[in-house]
Amino acid sequence: MSSYLLALETSCDESAVAIVKAGPNGPEIVDSLISSQIAIHRQYGGVVPEVASRNHSQNLPALVREILDRNEVALDEISGFGATGGPGLSSSLLIGHAMAKGFAIAHKKPFYSVNHMEGHLLSPFISQGLEEVPPHLALIVSGGHTMLIHVRGLGEYQLVAETMDDAAGEAFDKVGRMLGLPYPGGPEIEKEAMGGDAKAYEFPRSLPGKLSFSFSGLKTSVLYKLKELGYSAELKPEGEVLANLCASFQRAIIDSLVKKTLLALKETGCELVTISGGVSCNQALVSTLGHELGKRGKTFLACEREYTTDNAAMISYAAWLYHQKGEESSLNTNINPNLSLA
Repeated sequence: MSSYLLALETSCDESAVAIVKAGPNGPEIVDSLISSQIAIHRQYGGVVPEVASRNHSQNLPALVREILDRNEVALDEISGFGATGGPGLSSSLLIGHAMAKGFAIAHKKPFYSVNHMEGHLLSPFISQGLEEVPPHLALIVSGGHTMLIHVRGLGEYQLVAETMDDAAGEAFDKVGRMLGLPYPGGPEIEKEAMGGDAKAYEFPRSLPGKLSFSFSGLKTSVLYKLKELGYSAELKPEGEVLANLCASFQRAIIDSLVKKTLLALKETGCELVTISGGVSCNQALVSTLGHELGKRGKTFLACEREYTTDNAAMISYAAWLYHQKGEESSLNTNINPNLSLA
């Protein structure tokens, strides 16, 4: 195959571009750039689609020029162009998808429309440089999705469990707002939880023994606890109380994710388990899951921190794998904000 493949990621509020190449030991990420909009959306307490798409339009062309210039790669050296096709915000997806498709048409090269969740699913293998996807059980935990997937190979995915309501990352963000913490809530709650007692407050673990996730009840339980403690929209917890609330809430999320994963492990019989997605940067979660899997003699592979949140490296890696198989996307492929993985 030719040397380079370029991919774009604009599924939500991160403008990202990456280049992957064929190395002597498999695919190698040449470079990966991300332009974050967190500071912009923080003032709104969440992502505003119109603002996100407008910033993608402004940021993406400059990011492409930067990554090509600093790696001394010309567009006509790129052997294929990829972009996230869904799921995500339609107004954001359109920006990257249309640009990558335009590059492919202009340079008469293959185009790859990549499922954003497949990018997350494959991201633990980026640094491994694997050319084939091994069978495994994948836990994907992000702001919009929480799911367990039985992977038999590239493109061979069976949904084992998913959330019935809020995703884990969404619950982190919503509870973060309740507690008066900045957006995004996940990293802020993790930071506060380090100084707290996870047994201070008892929060529910929904659907015990079932292969389905649910975090809406947990979120409501935190709201009731805040009212019980005398807090409101005007008065937020601080100090030890805040730390204990964060630690107890975080532990409830982790317990649910770990127990469902172990339950799915019994059903699928997999020897390898991976974790990916934005919430997988939570070290308490990774440590707890790794410990439990180690006790059972299972192999555990966590996505590297730089690839946990939305990025184009995972999209380029997925596109590279399909490029290697000779499976390109039609130029008539449209974005799908509700694109499913399995």
